[in-house]
Amino acid sequence: MIINNESVCPNCGGRLKYYDKVQRIVRTKGGATKTINVRRMRCLACGALHRELPSSIFPYKHYEAELIIGVVEGLITSDTLGYEDHPCGMTMANWISHKSQFLL
Repeated sequence: MIINNESVCPNCGGRLKYYDKVQRIVRTKGGATKTINVRRMRCLACGALHRELPSSIFPYKHYEAELIIGVVEGLITSDTLGYEDHPCGMTMANWISHKSQFLL
């Protein structure tokens, strides 16, 4: 979490310092995938590790945020061209039922 250009631990409020980076696979339109680097930060106070996610992905989701938001807002359905076979209907229904975590 970044507040006033300062990285702060969401657990204890301690200062975060760069630790390393890890690769994450993100699924995009049409079933394509891309790999991004995600920085990991360590709290200097409690020692917890946190990932610094870009705004283009949500925590614990493999699909990019733009696709998830399109589904939740009703712009993308299983009949939308380019999305017919990706993601599956059950995944989209799950996103819709939990839409409060995706919309601000």
